[in-house]
Amino acid sequence: MIRLPSADAFIGRISPLWRGLAAIILLGGLILALVESRASILRSGTEIRLATAPLDPRDLFRGDYVILNYKISTLEPAKLDGDKAFERNQTVFVRVAPGADGLAEAKGVYLARPPAPAGGAVLEGKVVSTAACAVNPNGDQDCNAGRSAIRVTYGLESYFVPQGTGRAIETTERKRLEIVAAVSSSGQAAIKRLLIDGKLVHQEPPY
Repeated sequence: MIRLPSADAFIGRISPLWRGLAAIILLGGLILALVESRASILRSGTEIRLATAPLDPRDLFRGDYVILNYKISTLEPAKLDGDKAFERNQTVFVRVAPGADGLAEAKGVYLARPPAPAGGAVLEGKVVSTAACAVNPNGDQDCNAGRSAIRVTYGLESYFVPQGTGRAIETTERKRLEIVAAVSSSGQAAIKRLLIDGKLVHQEPPY
């Protein structure tokens, strides 16, 4: 009976140099796959506009970025189409469509992916809180309304900008700050452009 060498014995015969090269190639392939995945969203994803405001302009350990908060980050399921009961860490799908001002508004929140509305998109998100403050008609958080709200993240909450510009963006006098995001058919989203009062401030470079 022929005994084949074990996997450990086989790997042990490979020189450290070749093992190192294989590891570098594998890591490089994974990085390229991640970059291509994001590039694919930016190239072919459905564009939506989201009004937002920065909360924190800089993290010294990671470079300049803005932390972004959206109106669709806090949802009242009772006022929307779809499911009504949610738990923390659940994956949800938020159907959005442009309002009268062209900015995306939440129309429904679901546990299973619904069809995308005409001119809109469906974003995949995660419930991070089931006891969030509601949002009043002025767009401000209302923690005393007694309404049930959930807080959802979409992977769009932080955006890196060129070094040294985070503080400038955060302190720029403005009436409106918005982003243009690309949303894939699966619900993954990526930020394409950052605008202040309709003027382009930063755009993701083509890959």
